[in-house]
Amino acid sequence: MSAPQFRPLKFGVTRVSLRDGVPGTHYLKADQELQGFPDRLTDRLQHWARVKPEHSFMARRVKQADGTLGDWKHISYAQAWATARNIAQGLINRGLNAERPVVILSENSLEHALLALGAMVAGVPFVPTSPPYSLVSVDYDKLKHVLKTVTPGLVFASDARYAKAIAATAGDSMEVVMVEGAVQGREVTLFDSLCATPATPAVDAAMATTGPDTIVKFLFTSGSTKLPKAVINTQRLWCANQQQMAQSMPVLAEQELVLVDWLPWNHTFGGNHNFGMTVFHGGTLYIDDGKPTPALMHETLRNLREIAPTVYFNVPTGFEAIANAMQSDDQLRKTLLSRVQMFFYAGAALAQPIWDSLYASQELEIGERIVMGTGLGMTESGPFGIFVTNPFVQAGDLGVPTPGLELKLVDTDGKTEVRYRGPNITPGYWRNPEETAGAFDEEGFFKTGDAVKWIDETDVHLGLKFDGRIAEDFKLATGTFVSVGPLRGKIIAAGAPYIQDAVLTGINLKEVGAMIFPTPAVRALSGLAADAPLSEVLASAPVLAKFQEIVNSLAQSATGSANRIARLCLLSEPPTIDKGEITDKGSINQRSVLSHRADTVAALHADTLHCIVKPQ
Repeated sequence: MSAPQFRPLKFGVTRVSLRDGVPGTHYLKADQELQGFPDRLTDRLQHWARVKPEHSFMARRVKQADGTLGDWKHISYAQAWATARNIAQGLINRGLNAERPVVILSENSLEHALLALGAMVAGVPFVPTSPPYSLVSVDYDKLKHVLKTVTPGLVFASDARYAKAIAATAGDSMEVVMVEGAVQGREVTLFDSLCATPATPAVDAAMATTGPDTIVKFLFTSGSTKLPKAVINTQRLWCANQQQMAQSMPVLAEQELVLVDWLPWNHTFGGNHNFGMTVFHGGTLYIDDGKPTPALMHETLRNLREIAPTVYFNVPTGFEAIANAMQSDDQLRKTLLSRVQMFFYAGAALAQPIWDSLYASQELEIGERIVMGTGLGMTESGPFGIFVTNPFVQAGDLGVPTPGLELKLVDTDGKTEVRYRGPNITPGYWRNPEETAGAFDEEGFFKTGDAVKWIDETDVHLGLKFDGRIAEDFKLATGTFVSVGPLRGKIIAAGAPYIQDAVLTGINLKEVGAMIFPTPAVRALSGLAADAPLSEVLASAPVLAKFQEIVNSLAQSATGSANRIARLCLLSEPPTIDKGEITDKGSINQRSVLSHRADTVAALHADTLHCIVKPQ
């Protein structure tokens, strides 16, 4: 059988050097050296405003009076640069700085982008904050923690949806700026008035004082085990990482970049990786108001039927929905596949059936496959760190380090932790010296907590594959280690398209269990009415029969107690952001789920839950 044909894609790094350290330690880096990069990302914005002023920088659909989304509103590079300078003057006038930065509460928008750019020009850090901290949370604990940590001088929100959270958390010393709406009992500055501040030579002077060590933003971690930490992002980190991406992924500069993107800017994937990529390469970013959820995915599909990206980024749940839609949506296939050179996923494992479905649609429409790129990174690495080396990517593959980033591979309790050192690594956590000191080893490598192993031990140039999170792994009562990451990926693949995610149980117990978050596809299995409660759907005989098949299949391939799912339950209550069980991107926090659902875990292993599936 001949090898599948892929749309041509150049991989920037395919050769690496490996050296040994003390026993149990190895060092890996790309043979290719990191090329020069600008001192400030704002230098790139200024450049594009000069060389292609009318080119569209960013666009978003306009919300109409009835709440629907209409035509696209564009901002050119010249407009973005001029408005950013005016905003910078306004921030300078207010005396804002790293001790009193700008906090942005609301979702991706043109105003959000302009305020971020203005802060960058002025040298004032900005803090994109998870919107659910304001809109979903009941107690606002995480939002209060963000404000207490960074002590902002200005808080921005798009509209009155954020008024309640602002009233409950923002101190009197924090100016409130909004695009529209009001906050009861607070004076509100309209965003338009900030944009109308006339720029003076003070703006150029302020930008001239910024450089590689200037803090450009604080990005908060998801807070999997503790309250979120404020990761310091410097201009060096961001600019070095963009240059690293350009060298690892040459496709970014081969044609004018066009992105259609929903990924939230309070996360490093959307806010650093994709937002920064747009500015660095002079591309166009279409803000997608959709999201890979049943309620919002239709908007993403609408946008992808109309706008053809040159590269496309999403999380596995998004690609799953796109794969399903492309099977019958001719216009989606035609537009999305017309000029896209690479797909890229991150955030969680992508099940093999999703890959297969995407490839089938691609071969039907264009007669070849689109490379699915992936790798490994984190908020503390800018985020880009490791990227694949060839088109024949398998689930779990990561690849090799980007130029300028050195990896330290440390053997720990039967696994190998990967650690990072390079210009794209954060200097630490804001106002948290204890966590900062604990994050780095004696050689200055950042300890990621990610476990890796070789794709092929006989060929280091193929690079690494993911082997789970060391902190998630646990022991059974027998002392046997359970490797959570690979087993979780196996469960999701075996249960596609019915399993959204899985959380493994069994710490210090005799057997491994699994709690399953199902996808909406289970409703079609049940035969019940479309509005039937999810608990009834999951308890229906057809659904339980399907999961019996899945458990039996997993049991047949198990080799021992550490990878045998002895019991499984289906969860009708979705993971919540408020409890830290899930991030904005849809990534499950295993430890948080286990903590908040301890009673369910206990009942699962005591066989007292109503619906438990065991291997037959």
